[in-house]
Amino acid sequence: MALFSSSDIGIDLGTSSILVYVKGKGLHLKEPSVVAISTIDNTPIAYGEEARRMVGRTPDYIKAIKPLKHGVISNITLTEKMLKHYIEEAIGKVSLRKPRVVICVPAMCTEIEKKAVEDAAYTAGARTVDIIEEPLAAALGADIDVDKPEGNMIVDIGGGTTDIAVIALGGIVCANSIKIAGDDFDQAIIDYLKNQHHLLVGDRTAEQIKISLGRAIPLADNEKPITMAVKGRSTQNGYPGEKLIGDDDIYFVFKEPVEEILRGIKKVFELTPPELAADIFDKGIYLTGGGSQIYGMDQAIKNEIGVECLRVDDPLRAVILGIQKRIMMSERQEENS
Repeated sequence: MALFSSSDIGIDLGTSSILVYVKGKGLHLKEPSVVAISTIDNTPIAYGEEARRMVGRTPDYIKAIKPLKHGVISNITLTEKMLKHYIEEAIGKVSLRKPRVVICVPAMCTEIEKKAVEDAAYTAGARTVDIIEEPLAAALGADIDVDKPEGNMIVDIGGGTTDIAVIALGGIVCANSIKIAGDDFDQAIIDYLKNQHHLLVGDRTAEQIKISLGRAIPLADNEKPITMAVKGRSTQNGYPGEKLIGDDDIYFVFKEPVEEILRGIKKVFELTPPELAADIFDKGIYLTGGGSQIYGMDQAIKNEIGVECLRVDDPLRAVILGIQKRIMMSERQEENS
């Protein structure tokens, strides 16, 4: 019998989004990692996009919560309920067999944090749980041959963490996980608008600004700023307000978090064996995750590190595609054993 049955599930449990792959069905869902609860009895009333739409728009007795922060579980109870909800949605509430679950964690996740993820998956209904580190999953999803005795560097800029790892012979040689990622870019925008323009905006507006105006390199001499009218609430009079901002403003807003990511990459290079560093110089650095789509992020890394930086074909789904491959590989190994 194959190790993985048709009900087996792969989960990219991210700080910002949760992606679920079901064997035989493909990518089953992608939803924000948000749970809306009633503060009266602490019971969940909505998950994912439905809960996300409630952020900043709910009455006092409804609270929208992200149960993961910086890539780790901050609310174990809500994480368990969120996983249970999506597992049941993937295979149905009535199932003859509990699913096997492959789930990813950040590169530098502690054993305690891994155990929390594992326990949450078991409580949510998993029969067995296989933990895979996020950079390794991203490398598999980017079609990198990780089993060769050659160095490959992955920089995965997610929602809560940026995972940087050098991979060779099917494992992580050295890694660094920094708690600076997509959510921090959003927060930097919120702080900038509040402090410089006296305008309060929410997470959703900040994310829209990041997507539309985010940039990691300065404007060239021949470039004109791209502008966007941003609406929010004035901190001066409490009324609705609007400000015009440009991508040149956002470059300076993003300067500090980008530099943190660059320092994280440098730290991994300091730990990398010379032979593997030479491989990376020849092949380049692979860039995955939603943060990799910020304009000029690849160029900013190249300018600082001096190594080509390659954004993979499907950066947003690289991790879940790698989890899918992990399931298929495990199945083949079991069939051959």
